[in-house]
Parts: sequence; structure tokens; C-alpha cells
Amino acid sequence: MAQANDSQMLKGVLQGCLLMLLHTEPSYGYAITQQLAAHGFAAVPKGTVYPLLMTMAKKGLLESFMQASPDGPERKYYRLTAAGEAERTAFGLSWRALQQNVDEIIEKVATQDGN
Repeated sequence: MAQANDSQMLKGVLQGCLLMLLHTEPSYGYAITQQLAAHGFAAVPKGTVYPLLMTMAKKGLLESFMQASPDGPERKYYRLTAAGEAERTAFGLSWRALQQNVDEIIEKVATQDGN
């Protein structure tokens, strides 16, 4: 049961995570999935990330460009647009507020339970 709930929560924050990862430098799909995995999101299927990147580009949050690769053909890279930067900032603020509220509830219940 926790797995299904985890999946639903992740879907709600994955776009924000991608915005955060792309804030520091442009990247391509596979490298983004590797970054997610390095941060504990190894279970996120690549089939989820690629469509989300395209959707974010259609929304104007990302722009894509082709760049030569030392390992073969050109790769499609993504970088944040000004709208993407604004969305990243808003996500960070919203996430911190949500995290604080959830932490308060967890602490209150743990205190009541004696944990």
C-alpha cells in the first residue's frame, strides 16, 4: 500500500525535482534519470521522465537544444526558461511550507503516541 501512495506523491513533485536539477546546468534525458537515481529516485521509470520533460517544454518551462556528444550522436538537452526559473522558485517555497506543515503533524502525532 505504501508503494502506491509513494508513487502518487512522487508524481506530484517530480516536475519540481526536474526544475531543481536543471537549475544548475542544462542536461539530457538519460543524465537526468541518473541524477534522480543518485538522489534516491531510482524507481522512477525513464518512461515517466521523458514525457514530463516534453510536457514541461510545451508549457514553456524548458527549452531544448541539440548538442554534440563525445559518445555518439547529438543529444537533446534541456534548460530552464525564465518561466521555468519562476516555477522552480515557487516550487521550492511551496515545498518548504508543505514539508513544515507535514513535519508538524508527524511530530504532534508522535508526541501523542509517546514515540
